[in-house]
Amino acid sequence: MTNIVIIGAGVGGLTTAAILARAGLNVLVLEAQVYPGGCAGTFYHQKYRFDAGATVAGGFYPGGPMDLVAQAAGIERWPAHEANPAMVVHLPDGAAVPRWADERRHNERRHAFGLQSDAFWRWQEQTADDLWNLALRLPPWPPQSPREAVQLVKAGLGWLGRDPGRRLHPHLILDAGRPVAAHMAHAPENLRHFVDAQLLIAAQTTSRYANALYGAAALDLPRRGVVHLAGGMGGLAATLAKAVEQNGGQIKYKQTVTRLVIKQNRPVAIETKRHKTFPADLVIANLTPWNLAQLMGDSAPRRLRRLPAQPQDGWGAFVTYVGLDAAAIPADFALHHQLIRQEPLAEGNTVFLSLSPAWDQDRAPIGRRAVTLSTHTRLKDWWALYEPDRAAYEARKQIYADRLLDAAATVLPSIREAADLVLPGTPVTFQRFTQREWGWVGGFPQTSLFRTWAPKLGPGLWLVGDSIFPGQSTAAVALGGMRVAASVLQEQAVRGSIRQDIPPLLSQVMEL
Repeated sequence: MTNIVIIGAGVGGLTTAAILARAGLNVLVLEAQVYPGGCAGTFYHQKYRFDAGATVAGGFYPGGPMDLVAQAAGIERWPAHEANPAMVVHLPDGAAVPRWADERRHNERRHAFGLQSDAFWRWQEQTADDLWNLALRLPPWPPQSPREAVQLVKAGLGWLGRDPGRRLHPHLILDAGRPVAAHMAHAPENLRHFVDAQLLIAAQTTSRYANALYGAAALDLPRRGVVHLAGGMGGLAATLAKAVEQNGGQIKYKQTVTRLVIKQNRPVAIETKRHKTFPADLVIANLTPWNLAQLMGDSAPRRLRRLPAQPQDGWGAFVTYVGLDAAAIPADFALHHQLIRQEPLAEGNTVFLSLSPAWDQDRAPIGRRAVTLSTHTRLKDWWALYEPDRAAYEARKQIYADRLLDAAATVLPSIREAADLVLPGTPVTFQRFTQREWGWVGGFPQTSLFRTWAPKLGPGLWLVGDSIFPGQSTAAVALGGMRVAASVLQEQAVRGSIRQDIPPLLSQVMEL
């Protein structure tokens, strides 16, 4: 039987593992931490449970990404509670713009940005509908073989055929090579601020650079519905981990992988920090390309060996975790807020604030709430200080924590007085706890359709996570996991390694 080893229990790796295990394959997941989730995990500290990185979960609507994952993995239900509005965006001029999932969004946007913004939002929603409908067909992008090229054409034809008389809109072809800003030539300044800030968290770049197709889909997250998960974002990973084990797979925690053993250009084993060796005929790395390159050394495929020493235009996160007196939170206060202070939109000038729900009493002591504050930050600046000047590093960390708290105080004025815990974290912290090299988070900025990697790196070697199509967000990463599972199932079907009685949806996944 083929031994499949998945390195990392993030959402992408767990999705792939749960589907493959359900198909009867021998699946082992190795995770360095004591809990699943990675950057979409929830950690425990001084009686609080904080979301480590990702705090927004979407794609749970009927027929959406997480619904498809649930069906393919055999998950009966997610521990999810709908949230509407998805978030509130606070503009530099003080205006607050709720992001409603329902029809209220039209009036709210006209009120905030004027009637002249309608054309932009019509383009955004129509394009997002087209892109999400195509993405849910798991197109093999970029294609890596003649067979995948044929599958990609079939997915596109099926997408066109879902509506009789449908034609490929010319603007989709044009948008493939231009940025979101091409649709904002006469947009008011407050709309540009709004769109740039939202794209920064959803596409890792702003309208001037974000590919129009990716950008339209990224801006659509609130309309697709946001949920709050019981137990925090880690509830998503915990549900997937349970499915892996119920489907017959294994997960081993506290197993930091240190080396892939390669023979004749194929993986044959995995070695861990605990001096364990696990046989591996097929390896799926839920890692960044930099992490995988480090594990493989000179045996790495050429693309991994040619990586720059550090991500050139990716981001890190500066995060401040706060334990807060619930009395400091106004009634009917939304649980997600984006606070835009000024440009450039990073380094504390835009801050994302997420609160644990009042109903989720496992997240904080009675009468308290858990808060995560985060901002984009350049990686190199932190690493340049960390080793040579630890005092300067700590001083910079305090300055950034103060910036985030100052921003949060615009909507929670008594946050400092009400806090009994303030815990800052830098990209250095992220590397320590999530194992992501350099603390790089969020995947590649979505500036081009060709920026994300194709998942197959070589014989028996696959990549999953936010580095492959369709990229960032838990929903997108889960779709990437389904795509990898479908490709592996197709390969294994040729070898006769799959049970004949696999569930019907898995058959559909294999045919995509």
